[in-house]
Amino acid sequence: MWRRAATAALSLGAGAGAVAVANSDDPAATLKVCAHLPPRLLRDSATAATIAFDYKWSLWGLEPGTPAWQSAKHHAHLRSANRLQELCFRNGGIYIKLGQHIAQLEYVVPEEYVQTMRESMLKRCPVSSYEQVRGVFAKDLGESPETVFAEFDPVPLASASLAQVHAARTHDGQKVAVKVQHDHLADTGVVDIATVDLLVNALHYIFPTFDYRWLVDEVRESAPKELDFLNEAKNSVKCLDNFRRLSPQVAGSIYAPKVYWNLSTSRILTMEFMDAKEVTDVNGIKSIGVHPVDVSNLVSKAFAEMIFKHGFVHCDPHAANMMVRPMPHDSRKLFGWKRPQLVLLDHGLYKELDYNTRISYASLWKALVFADAKAIKENSVKLGAGEDLHALFAGVLTMRPWKRVIDPSPDHLVLGKNTDYSELQNYASLYFTEISELLRRLPRVILLMLKTNDCLRAVNHALVSIWKC
Repeated sequence: MWRRAATAALSLGAGAGAVAVANSDDPAATLKVCAHLPPRLLRDSATAATIAFDYKWSLWGLEPGTPAWQSAKHHAHLRSANRLQELCFRNGGIYIKLGQHIAQLEYVVPEEYVQTMRESMLKRCPVSSYEQVRGVFAKDLGESPETVFAEFDPVPLASASLAQVHAARTHDGQKVAVKVQHDHLADTGVVDIATVDLLVNALHYIFPTFDYRWLVDEVRESAPKELDFLNEAKNSVKCLDNFRRLSPQVAGSIYAPKVYWNLSTSRILTMEFMDAKEVTDVNGIKSIGVHPVDVSNLVSKAFAEMIFKHGFVHCDPHAANMMVRPMPHDSRKLFGWKRPQLVLLDHGLYKELDYNTRISYASLWKALVFADAKAIKENSVKLGAGEDLHALFAGVLTMRPWKRVIDPSPDHLVLGKNTDYSELQNYASLYFTEISELLRRLPRVILLMLKTNDCLRAVNHALVSIWKC
C-alpha cells in the first residue's frame, strides 16, 4: 500500500510538474520549478506516509470511543498537526495558505490541527529577499523599485503567505503601501496545488473517512484569483461601490485603500498607505478615542450588509485584514467616543451569493435566533446539508450544541466560556466522520461562509472579551 502511494505521488507530481513547466514562458521560472519539484514531492509523500502510519499504529487494537482510544487519537492528531505544519513552512506559498485555511476552521477539523496552525501560520510567513523583489519589479514594470518610486523601503512592513508589503513614496510625495508577490509563486503554485491534492487523496485512500478534498478544491479555485493583484484591486472598488449604492447608511464607515493603477500589475499592488490600528488591537483602538464595542458592532453590520444585501462577500476577514481609524472629518462622538471607520484590506478572495442562497441563509439565521427547529431543517436542506445532517450543520454554523440551538431561552445562542467550548470539542471529535461528509456535500460558497463566520467570531470575541477584562 505504501509503495503504491509513493509511486502514485511521484507519478502524479511529475505529471503536474511537467504541465507547469510546459505552460511557463519564463525559462528562469521553469528552472525553478524543476529544481523545487523533486524535494517537494518527497516531502509530501514522506509526510503523508508518516501521518497515515502514525494513525494506523497508534489506534491499532484499541476500541473506538474508549478513553485509551481517545487519548491515542489526541496525541496522533498533535503529532500529525506538527508534521503538517512543518511541511507547510518548508514548502511555503500555497501550503501556508492551506495551513491558514485550516487554522480558521474551528470545530470543523480536529482542534489539535486548528490550534497548531493558528499559533504559527500568521506569524512565520516567508520573506522574499530584496533582490527577489527587484526581480519582480524588473519583470513586471521594467524598472527597479528605486526608479519607480522616489523612496522605497527594502525592509518589508509585513509578510504573508503570498506576498509582502513595503512602504514607499511616489514621485509626487504620496506615501503608499506596495504589495509584492513572492517571486515565481504563480509558476510553482500550479505544482503546489497538484501535490497538495495528492497528499489529501493519498490520506483519503488509506482512511476513507478522511475526506478533505473539498479544501483542496477550494484552494485550487481561489489561489489563481488571490495571485492576481489586479483582480484584488477590482474587488476593492466593487466592494466600496456596493456600499455606496446598496448600503448608503453605513457606506461612510467602510473604506478600502485607494489603488494606484499606473503603479500596479498582477503581481505588484500599490495602494494608499493607511495610518490605522489593527482591528483586534484594543489598547491601540482606545488610544485613538474609539470604543472597541463600537468597532465590533461595525464589523458585524458591515459583513451582514455584504452577505445578505450585496451578495459579494470578503471571505478572508481575519484580524490582519481589517484596520480601524476614527471617521475622517467627523467631530461627532458617541458618548464621548469617536465614530469608527473600518478599513478593509486584502480583497483577493471574494464570493458571490445569489439571491436564493441569500434568502435561504437569512431564513436559516432567523430560524436559529428563534430556535425554530422546523425552519432550521427546511433551510439547511435548501443550502445543501441534507435532512440527515441539518442538526450538525446548525451546530457547526453557530458553534453551539444542538440542544442549545433549539433551546427557547433568549440567550440560547450565547456561548459560554468553558462548558460549551469543551462540549463542542467533544462533539467535533465524536462526529468527525459526519462533519467530513457535511463539508463534502455543502456548496463551496457555504463553506467559505463558515470560514468567514469563524474569522468574524474570533475578531468580535477579541474586541468584546478583552474590553470587559
